[in-house]
Amino acid sequence: MSGFRPIRLGVNVDHVATVRNARGGQHPDPLQAAEIAIAAGADGITAHLREDRRHIRDDDIARLKEHLRKPLNLEMAGTEDMAAIAITTRPHAACLVPERREERTTEGGLDVVTHRHELADVVTALGKANIRVSLFIAPDERQIEGAVALGAPVIEIHTGAWCDALAAGETARAAAEFTRIAAGAEFGSRLGLEVHAGHGLDYSTAETIAALPSVVELNIGHFLIGEAIAIGLGAAVEQMLAAMRRGRVMAKAAS
Repeated sequence: MSGFRPIRLGVNVDHVATVRNARGGQHPDPLQAAEIAIAAGADGITAHLREDRRHIRDDDIARLKEHLRKPLNLEMAGTEDMAAIAITTRPHAACLVPERREERTTEGGLDVVTHRHELADVVTALGKANIRVSLFIAPDERQIEGAVALGAPVIEIHTGAWCDALAAGETARAAAEFTRIAAGAEFGSRLGLEVHAGHGLDYSTAETIAALPSVVELNIGHFLIGEAIAIGLGAAVEQMLAAMRRGRVMAKAAS
């Protein structure tokens, strides 16, 4: 039981900006949504500043950094231009993710093995600016070892393939993907990395992931913003936190 650390929730406000940008203007406001999430118990806020600015904009990042009372996690491509924005803004953390203009959402983990040389300078520059660097990767041992080689202190495991398999009713594939996640989280923790997880999570899957003692943070956005339409963002965050606590408590009791 002593191996279970508290688990944090980061709320991603990207799709508040998606709704705003669909019509233009300033409403709904990602900062207001972030403040509601924090008041409901969220431990931090995540926002992805994409290179094409399809949802979150530069001004959103500046206002989030200025006004938030909890850590800001800036999701970004691992480029020099994005690193310069992060170093100017000084968020608490920067999570490097793969990015394609054609994708609707992040489709997979960052290949830190193939792109080690391009990422090395970005990771080093962010670290020197005292910005905690996280790498969004698949639960693959080579990728996890690659994150260690780059000197990143944190990895975020991509849970999308597992969630997709569950949604499709593909039981065998879902079981195999969850085994990969659990093994990757444990492997990363043994190598001294702080392990986070995210992508596609809902109440049920977050509860399951929260039972993994090596995972100390979940970052969740789309599902919570969707739930907010029905029950309000504060209530959705509270229900997500309750699900995460249930997963942690049940796992502790079983250990």
